[in-house]
Amino acid sequence: MDGFTDSPFRVICRELGSAMSYTEFVNVDELAFSRKADSPAMLKLRFSESERPIAFQIYGHLEDRLVETARRLQDLGPDIIDINLGCSIRKIAERGAGAGMLKDPAKIGRLFARLSKELRLPVSAKIRLGWDERSRNYLEVSRALEENGCRLIAVHARTKEQAFTSPADWSAIAEIKQRVRIPVLGNGNVHTVADIDSMKQETGCDGVMIGRAAIGHPWIFSRREKEQVPVEECIRMAQRHLGMMIGLYGPKLGPVIFRKDAVRYVHHLTSVRKFRMQLVHCTSMEEYNKVFLEILSEPATQGITGPLEPAKGDANPGDGLS
Repeated sequence: MDGFTDSPFRVICRELGSAMSYTEFVNVDELAFSRKADSPAMLKLRFSESERPIAFQIYGHLEDRLVETARRLQDLGPDIIDINLGCSIRKIAERGAGAGMLKDPAKIGRLFARLSKELRLPVSAKIRLGWDERSRNYLEVSRALEENGCRLIAVHARTKEQAFTSPADWSAIAEIKQRVRIPVLGNGNVHTVADIDSMKQETGCDGVMIGRAAIGHPWIFSRREKEQVPVEECIRMAQRHLGMMIGLYGPKLGPVIFRKDAVRYVHHLTSVRKFRMQLVHCTSMEEYNKVFLEILSEPATQGITGPLEPAKGDANPGDGLS
């Protein structure tokens, strides 16, 4: 979810029913060398009070730097410090960060023992089932986490090798839930409201972590399927999201970063294919509004009542950026 779960996205999801928010994951190496408030790394940690409870998600492969960075980040006011042990991206995992740490449960235990002792905030972790099918050590890792002070485990039910291919193994989430006493969140293969209910029923997990399914469809947290959301409502939300992005990133960068979100808000429409290239080349609010109006004028979207008002910039993406 790197590049998607910034403050504007999280504010919208929280308003529509998400129970808590995680920041984009941030490399502790970046945070160690770029401490200015407007640096790219620090921008990922900006949050609104309306997003609470908010977890700062960090990753790295050096124990000392992870602990030192987590200790410093407490002063920015998050509710939880989360360590990402699940990222499968090669350049991250193969240097021992993200899912790369799953190869060494003893190191994970040492890290969390220090974090739980030295931090005043609760510490959580997101894991995968192991490095590959030959090393599915999720029970060992979960035990190391719980025994060393981890307060919550989010489980992506695939191995690092599987990345986002292959069906998620929900039975492994159920195993972890049966073995530990701390809360467990399930993650993987949740695309619909029905999937949320199925995962809870099949695994007994305490909550469901939703990532990609919420991009362009934050209404999933309101238990609404995308097809149940009127096109006009989708576009109004896209306009609001765009305004918040401009408020956070500025009038030049905001519209560019929003391109990936814009397409997802309307990608379910049969008529949107011919507008895709226009959306991914928009550079201003005015250009987006023009394309949105064209989408609404399509025969497939006729029957929607009420004028579409131009989006306006929002100087504060949420109530009081921290």
